[in-house]
Amino acid sequence: MGATIVATDWLRVLRPEAGALHQMLCFPPGGGTVSAYRSLAAKLGAGVAVAAVQYPGRQDRLSEPAIGDIGTLADRIAAQVLGQGRVERLSLFGHSMGATVAFETARRLERAGQPVTTLFVSGRPAPTFIEPSRLHLASDDALIGDLERLANDPASVAILRDEPSLAELVLPAVRSDYQAVETYVYRDGDPLVGNIAVLVSTEDPTVTPQQASQWREHTRAGFADAVFPGGHFYLDEHVADVAEFITATLARAGGPA
Repeated sequence: MGATIVATDWLRVLRPEAGALHQMLCFPPGGGTVSAYRSLAAKLGAGVAVAAVQYPGRQDRLSEPAIGDIGTLADRIAAQVLGQGRVERLSLFGHSMGATVAFETARRLERAGQPVTTLFVSGRPAPTFIEPSRLHLASDDALIGDLERLANDPASVAILRDEPSLAELVLPAVRSDYQAVETYVYRDGDPLVGNIAVLVSTEDPTVTPQQASQWREHTRAGFADAVFPGGHFYLDEHVADVAEFITATLARAGGPA
């Protein structure tokens, strides 16, 4: 029997599952926290235990400096997972920035001998995509404007303009996450041994289905994809459908223990 993920400063258990057939570790989007995945964890089928990464610089880790480099984030997260022993049937799920962090974490885990059954990547172009924007160097107003552009409800973000004290708490981590995405450089390496499953939405301004399909080049195993209606944060509006896709994909994947 292998290990199951237990809580640390970096890893939070959202759904314990005794005798789980699969374990899924979720990676929040830029500016996000483990809370982004509570609804998804509750909707997944039986037999899937769920944990999520808590990046520094937010919520109960607010006093810690945020990390504006995807490689460093992946190093730290992989070390946390590897420190728990060989995890059985581990899959990773990342949305937006979280997809790239999950990919780089999967590379590190595989190199260290920890199999990854399936890497789920959502709302993010393949790793070879070069981000042209430099919003991490822009004003707070520009950052808030981009958050409004991506949000399902822009009014929920606009409050940052009216509440400077809230903006002071939220924006440093957001800026750091934008820096991580905008300065990320893919380095050549072997394709993943595990499967890749891609989720994309019809009206996401950050990625097209064609860009998402290029993730296929980064695995030598199985590839699956799914398209959902909505914008960049389609997941919040289609939790049940996303959970059904993940559960079905895991059931087909199997994977080494």
